[in-house]
Amino acid sequence: MPTLVMKFGGTSVANLDRIRRAAKRVGVEVAKGYDVIVIVSAMSGKTNELVGWVNETSPLFDAREYDAVVSSGENVTAGLMALTLQEMNVPARSWQGWQVPLKTTSAHSQARIEEIGTENINAKFGEGMRVAVVAGFQGISDEGRITTLGRGGSDTTAVAFAAAFGAERCDIYTDVDGVYTTDPRICQKARKLDRISFEEMLELASLGAKVLQTRSVELAMRYKVKLRVLSSFEEQSDEAGTLVCDEDEIMESNVVAGVAYSRDEAQMTLRSVADRPGIASVIFGTLSDAGVNVDMIVQDISEDGRTNMTFSLPIDQVGRADKAMDAIKGEELNYTEVVTDSEVAKVSVVGIGMRSQSGVAAKMFKVLSDEGINIKVITTSEIKISVLVDRKYMELAVQALHDAFELDKAA
Repeated sequence: MPTLVMKFGGTSVANLDRIRRAAKRVGVEVAKGYDVIVIVSAMSGKTNELVGWVNETSPLFDAREYDAVVSSGENVTAGLMALTLQEMNVPARSWQGWQVPLKTTSAHSQARIEEIGTENINAKFGEGMRVAVVAGFQGISDEGRITTLGRGGSDTTAVAFAAAFGAERCDIYTDVDGVYTTDPRICQKARKLDRISFEEMLELASLGAKVLQTRSVELAMRYKVKLRVLSSFEEQSDEAGTLVCDEDEIMESNVVAGVAYSRDEAQMTLRSVADRPGIASVIFGTLSDAGVNVDMIVQDISEDGRTNMTFSLPIDQVGRADKAMDAIKGEELNYTEVVTDSEVAKVSVVGIGMRSQSGVAAKMFKVLSDEGINIKVITTSEIKISVLVDRKYMELAVQALHDAFELDKAA
């Protein structure tokens, strides 16, 4: 029988009633003739509770025991989902990561998937099981320890299973009914997209859109897994939700597919840095070693052998960056001061149409200028333009750009 992967996020399995609702959706697909692999997250709020317990018990915790604790939330959901399906007379069985097995690296709390064994689940399908309910977010290392994949890891689990089992499609059920041109909470004109390319979704996810985890989209693009984002709270049809697929499966699309934003950004500037070969390597190598995720980078024109180096980073990593720069000041790095602006936000426009149509950047900059919004930093790629602006203008920028590129209208 053909295989379908269905993933249910925390809000979709938040209580027993919602688990029953999700199980009914699974039953519908089984009735259509699919063998179904269901990937479940922990019930909404449960992972945060478990993490809180770990931190309260041991602030400097052993990462191996952290994984053992926080992975238990998915185990509970998987068992309850399997029991619910059995009550509906659907042959189902729950699976933990080690039982599959889903093999990962040993990087606890941020492990990466190395291999998914298909023999055990396929054998049970051959014996009459119709649904394998798999605990998402978890696996097992070569040392035989439970590992977890990081926040949002159940999305990655689902896509990886779809690739490993050659599934017809991977349906991601969440609390929104698809991927929108921007956040509907900020822009009332935001429109749900019927289809979006892997590349566009990857950019939007990495730039602040919360619908899918970035690693899951990377996997889907690599293995050509068709992803569909759906709401678990609305009636479904074959055309419901948003399909994330190859670019050539989209007949026509707007030049810009969506506007993304990231509110929790900061900007740091190292003033009067000695401008010499290797200085960027010293700065950003040190920040990388300190676990600081640098994004946008701008270096001023050198004057008298000195320059300013500006970069953006997550606001919760400013303290870490300050400490890292202080540690090398004077010895490896010569600068006068660090200036930090913690009141900035990143706004981006994304679209594969940028490859073939010019003028997108000019239009974006004019729109922001007309609204009196000053641009602090700019970065671009083939299908993306991002700017750093004062956070107080973020929502205005998103709305103005959404209107200017007419994203409320289909192509």
